[in-house]
Amino acid sequence: MKTFKSIFVFALMAITMGLMSCGNPAVHSVDELVAVAKKTVNVLTPKEVMTKLENGDMILLIDVREPSEFNAGYIPGSVNIPRGVIEFKIGNEKFWDAAMLYMPEKEEEIIVYCKKGGRSALVGEVLMKLGYSNISFIKGGWKNWELTYPDVFEKNLDAIGHDTGGEVGGC
Repeated sequence: MKTFKSIFVFALMAITMGLMSCGNPAVHSVDELVAVAKKTVNVLTPKEVMTKLENGDMILLIDVREPSEFNAGYIPGSVNIPRGVIEFKIGNEKFWDAAMLYMPEKEEEIIVYCKKGGRSALVGEVLMKLGYSNISFIKGGWKNWELTYPDVFEKNLDAIGHDTGGEVGGC
């Protein structure tokens, strides 16, 4: 009888652990993490973003690359908030005041981009977890924008000379 009870308890524990793990599958690589994020965040092409800009749509463009990447070239009207600090700055009134912008509302349209789309998909997922409901990222990121609109960009010429490192974050 004790053997049957032990087997029953062991089987019940194994089933419970199996069911608990189904809701949160393990991710085994950065590529998998990015792929999951890309499935949950809305994606826009550079042409769709350009249409919004040309129509005067009220959007917030956030470049999540590092400052050295941003300073070398960015989409006009973008705000630079690197991926590593987005959670701390997105809801920080002082940050937005210093940028002379309004802090975004939770339902405001926010479009994020990085070099190729990986970091921005991850940021989009984080912003959704923070309660922002209208988040998109640019498919192919800055590289795709640059190929589609090679003449539509700005540079922060004052900061370019202060770059001490190379390119950061390949995605």
